[in-house]
Amino acid sequence: MSQSSDQNFLAGSQKLFLIIAAFVLSAFLLLFKGGFNSSTPLDLLARRSLEPDIALVNGRPTVYEFYADWCEACKEMAPSMLSLDEKYVNQVDIVLLNVDNSRWKELIDNYNINGIPKLIFFDEKGKFYAELVGVRNQNELEEIFESFIKNKPFRDERKLTGNDLEKLQSSLMNDKNYHSKAIAPRSH
Repeated sequence: MSQSSDQNFLAGSQKLFLIIAAFVLSAFLLLFKGGFNSSTPLDLLARRSLEPDIALVNGRPTVYEFYADWCEACKEMAPSMLSLDEKYVNQVDIVLLNVDNSRWKELIDNYNINGIPKLIFFDEKGKFYAELVGVRNQNELEEIFESFIKNKPFRDERKLTGNDLEKLQSSLMNDKNYHSKAIAPRSH
């Protein structure tokens, strides 16, 4: 009889240990991921973000930023974007659109989002102004936003000139490995 009671006691203490371990592990993961009220720059921007349709009709220039939570480049650029959001709070609306959210599928398709982060700029009347793909540093973004607010074209040194584009296309056409790869737009 005492052997049976010891086995029940061990089973009960093991259950208690597992429950405590699960609770501690859950708490650790919650804190590690930023908790329910995550305050990472990307999360703060997403929470502050207006609905895309509202932003385009409120009379202010708008920037759509297409991003993903797993995107390291998006995370790298987020503090700069948050700083700009605070600096230009009443001048420009920044709208974050997560490419993993099916709610934005139509916008993702309409704006041909095949690389992130992607910024799409609209003037105060909601008309397309410009677009940029890839991470930008604080200084580049400041320059871009200043030009955008003043309604001046901004330079993007990363864009290829017509001659460079022709060279790139030619080299891709001659690359045998390029043609053998099947790459989907969001396969990264």
